[in-house]
Amino acid sequence: MDKRRILITGFQPFPGAPYNPTEKLVDRLLRLRRPALDDIERIGHVFPVTYAAVDRELPALIAAHKPDALLMFGLAARTPFVRIETRARNTVTQIWPDAEQTRVLNRTIVAEADSTRRFGPHTRKLLRAAQRTGVDARASLSAGYYLCNYLSWRAIEATCSPNGPRLAAFIHVPLVPRGTIQHHKTDAERVTFEQLVDAGEAMLMEMAYLVRQFRLAAIREGELCIAT
Repeated sequence: MDKRRILITGFQPFPGAPYNPTEKLVDRLLRLRRPALDDIERIGHVFPVTYAAVDRELPALIAAHKPDALLMFGLAARTPFVRIETRARNTVTQIWPDAEQTRVLNRTIVAEADSTRRFGPHTRKLLRAAQRTGVDARASLSAGYYLCNYLSWRAIEATCSPNGPRLAAFIHVPLVPRGTIQHHKTDAERVTFEQLVDAGEAMLMEMAYLVRQFRLAAIREGELCIAT
């Protein structure tokens, strides 16, 4: 049987964030060696922080790899915990330009569309998976107004297309220390990069389980169609 595919994405640094831990996080999740992932093909990609890159590269990645699921990560530098996003909003900032200094002309991503789109009930399972590692992880109702929300909206759009992925999820991570040395007393309370890796692994495992369930459901549906 063909392997199930999960596309794991992060973002490059952007104005105001010269260090983006999601680049390194994607690499670590790709290099994990776990028997439970033997039947899962992992594809990694790091987006430039531009609207044009998302519009160009996300459809190309989906067309080339046909992933069953998207597990996407972005940086929320002012949030000290892990945020599992539950929805995307049909809005985009006109205040902050992207990394190419592109400013959007419209306040909405898509004209005459719903104000929000939800990722789905599987986000609760990803949240519980992350929390079981001991990391401070919480559900979020807002992916912001910038590229993370924009990618989330486009990813949910993709799950609605006939040949798109079945599942998508976006995870905001805090700005973690680059090294292991703590320079401030408050650093002891901050999420570390290794904790991010543990939480990312747990969510990847859960996503792998979910795509297997979809495969089994599709097989059963096909067998039922043949029988009838």
